[in-house]
This record gives sequence, C-alpha cells and structure tokens, in this order.
Amino acid sequence: MHAHAQALHAYSHAAAPIRTARGAEYEVIARITHRLRDAARKGKRGYPELVAALSDNRRLWTTLAADVGQAGNGLPDDLRARIFYLAEFTEKHSRLVLRGKARVTPLLEINVAILRGLGSRPHP
Repeated sequence: MHAHAQALHAYSHAAAPIRTARGAEYEVIARITHRLRDAARKGKRGYPELVAALSDNRRLWTTLAADVGQAGNGLPDDLRARIFYLAEFTEKHSRLVLRGKARVTPLLEINVAILRGLGSRPHP
C-alpha cells in the first residue's frame, strides 16, 4: 500500500460525518418505523418481526417520555406534554395490536409525523 492509500485508510473514519443528536433520533425512529411497516405488510407470517418491532417502538417512546419528563428538558411545555401523551397512546395501542384488536397504522402515522418534524427544522 502506498502512502496515499495508507493516508486515506487512516483518516477514513475521521472523514465520516458527525451525527447530531437530532440526526441520531431521526435514524432510530426511521429504522423502527421501517421495521414496523415491513412486519405489518407480511401479515400473520410477519408476527414475530412485528412483536420485536413493537417492543423496540415501545422502548423508544418510553425513552422519549422519560426524556421530556426531566426538569432540564429544553422543549416547550406543550410539546413535552404532547410527546408524553403519544408515549402513553403508543403503549396502549401496541397492546391492542399484539392482541389482534387494532392495526399498526396509527403507530406508523405517529412515527412518520415525528420524522417530518425532526427533518423540517434546521439542525444545530
């Protein structure tokens, strides 16, 4: 390997883009949403994948609820309350989906709305 190739290899990780917290949130929510959608499209044969994706989605929303519940959270109170409500809804609706009494669509719509919000504001 010549010097140029060695330099490219050595600094390739440093050249990777720096991820913001907002970008990381977007990526996690997008990944979970994609998994939910794929599992739901498979119907009954996708049930094990749906269970796993719902579990991850519930864990995500539990984390978001805990975050907005912190005193130092910088979001406006109204937005914090709405996020907390959505976390509660997600928990209850997920149970209904698992029992076959509801569709996953509302959970997908919530996540997509959050993704739109995260993608619409400029990143710091």
